[in-house]
Amino acid sequence: MNVNPNPPIIELERVCCAHEPGGPDFLRDLSFTVRSGEWISLVGANGSGKSSLVKRLNGLLPASSGRIVIDGIELTARTLGDIRERIGMVFANPDNQFVGLNVADDIVFGLENRCLDRAEMAARLERYAAMLGIEAFLNRHPAELSGGQKQRVALAAVLALEPKILVLDEATSMLDEQAKGEILAVIRQMRTTGRYTLISVTHDNDEILATDRMLALADGQLAADGAPGELLRDTALLTRLRLRPSFAMELAAELDRLGIAVPRQAGESELMEALTKWHCDSNK
Repeated sequence: MNVNPNPPIIELERVCCAHEPGGPDFLRDLSFTVRSGEWISLVGANGSGKSSLVKRLNGLLPASSGRIVIDGIELTARTLGDIRERIGMVFANPDNQFVGLNVADDIVFGLENRCLDRAEMAARLERYAAMLGIEAFLNRHPAELSGGQKQRVALAAVLALEPKILVLDEATSMLDEQAKGEILAVIRQMRTTGRYTLISVTHDNDEILATDRMLALADGQLAADGAPGELLRDTALLTRLRLRPSFAMELAAELDRLGIAVPRQAGESELMEALTKWHCDSNK
C-alpha cells in the first residue's frame, strides 16, 4: 500500500458510541487516521457499525468517549456546524435526498440554506451539472430519471456544497451493473483531482478494490486496516466480514493452484488472457 504524504483530515482516538447514555457501546475503541485525498472503503457485515461510524463522524450520533478531529477541528457540540460543512453524504436510495420539483431545485436547495448569492449558486449549478453529465435533466422531475441518473443528481447536490470529505453510504447498492459502473467512473474521476477525501461504505468487491485502503469493522471494532487487494485474499477475514470473493478473485486463486502466474489484483480480462496464454502454451 502506497503511503499518502498528505496531512490527516480524519482522526479517531479510542472512540466509543452507545445508543443511549450508560448503555452498551456498539462502536468500541476505534482509532485510525485518514489522510487528505485518500479513498477509503469501509467494509463489514450488516450490523457491524459501518453506517453508525459515518453518522458519528458527522455528529449525527452521540459519543460515549474518545476524540474525533475533522480537518483539524475537534468534534464538539460547538464545532458541529463547521464539521458538517466539511462532510457530504450520499446514501443508497437517492429518492430520500430529493426535495425539489426539478433537478435544478434539488442541486441548489442546500446552497440556498447556506445563503449563497444567486450568481454563486448559478455558477455551482452549471459546474456540477456538467461534471456529472446531467445538464439535460435540470428541468425534469427526479421521479422521471433512471436509478443511475438519480444518483448522479444526488451526488451533484452534495458536491455543490463543496465538502472536503465525501461519504458514499452504499451509494451503488441499488443500481444495476451499468449504472454502478457509471457512478464508479465518476468517483474515480473525482479521486484523480485530489480535491476530495472519499469514504465508500460498501459490500461491492469492485468498489473495494478501486479504493486506496480498506477499513474492516466487525462487532463494532476495527478488524483490519490495509490494502484492499491483500485483505480480500484473507479467507478467514472474508468469512468474518461475510464477504464473498469476486469471480476474478476466485479465478485467480484457481489459476494460482494450477501454477499459472497472474498479476496481483488482476482483473477478469487479465486473468482470461493468462488462462488463454497457458492453454496455448500447453498445446504447443
